[in-house]
Amino acid sequence: MRRAIRFSLPVSVLLLVGVGAAPALADPPPAPSSGTARTELAALAVASPHSMDGYSRDAFDTWSTQADGCTTRQDVLARDGDGVQEGSDGCQPTSGSWYSAYDGTTVTVVAQATIDHMVPLAEAWRSGADDWSADQRKAFGNDLKDPQLLIASESSNSSKSDSGPSDWKPANHDFWCTYAEDYTHVKSIWKLTTTDDEKSALTSMLDTCTN
Repeated sequence: MRRAIRFSLPVSVLLLVGVGAAPALADPPPAPSSGTARTELAALAVASPHSMDGYSRDAFDTWSTQADGCTTRQDVLARDGDGVQEGSDGCQPTSGSWYSAYDGTTVTVVAQATIDHMVPLAEAWRSGADDWSADQRKAFGNDLKDPQLLIASESSNSSKSDSGPSDWKPANHDFWCTYAEDYTHVKSIWKLTTTDDEKSALTSMLDTCTN
């Protein structure tokens, strides 16, 4: 069962609640179908993980400033939250609620609505990002075009850490299908490699899809 987790407020609602409401931002592309994900997964190159030498989250320049003047994190909070209100800077949410699909919980404290990278930065590094340019890594760390950034509760984000699907799976089994589709799609788009264990784990989760 797929559960929608991305929200944007319609213009009519924004007019009613006033300028303090977060602007509606474009949703990221939906996850591909399970059939498309299986095709993408089959096409991923299988390779041994690269060395973590030189890895740093700073290499991905996460939460950089977007064209609207807000940070990537602020834009994701506005995009994926429900009833989001912003402060005087027009960027930082002050209230709202955020659904964490990993564990099926709802977060109502802004500071506890963490943003997770679907494909962890460390996993990207060991599957090809170590050879990227600084601009490529920045684009990956702040990717709003693909299903790479999503809301996660603090506990689920901490539980996942830098793990891929061969070592970690969402506590919310209803999200396994979407998780596998999104994870596979991001790896496919960014031409990252996979391992036999990861491929097996993703295939198993794709088997839970109903479409």
